[in-house]
Amino acid sequence: MIAQVLSESTDHPDVEKLHERASARDPRISIATVYRTVRLFEEAGILDRHDFGDGRARYEATPEAHHDHLIDVETGKVIEFVDPELEALQRQIAERLGYRLVDHRMELYGVKSDREA
Repeated sequence: MIAQVLSESTDHPDVEKLHERASARDPRISIATVYRTVRLFEEAGILDRHDFGDGRARYEATPEAHHDHLIDVETGKVIEFVDPELEALQRQIAERLGYRLVDHRMELYGVKSDREA
């Protein structure tokens, strides 16, 4: 049930939100079960944990393709994006510093810009 809720999530829920969604389908699911299951999924590499600076761990199924995140600090909304130019720049920076980039995680934090000013 928890795996199904995670796979159907279009956001990045925390454990409490996962419990709320799973227990709506099966009231017998405890919060402790959700915590244990999330930890097992994370250890197995099928779930990614994120800390977006709001004091709670948020989760998403490990994506098949890489993406980065933009977090709206006012609403908590998480926007996934891919930018080929940014990916190339990150590889170039690693190479310039004498490294071959094998992985990275980028999280941008922002507020909606006021375009009418």
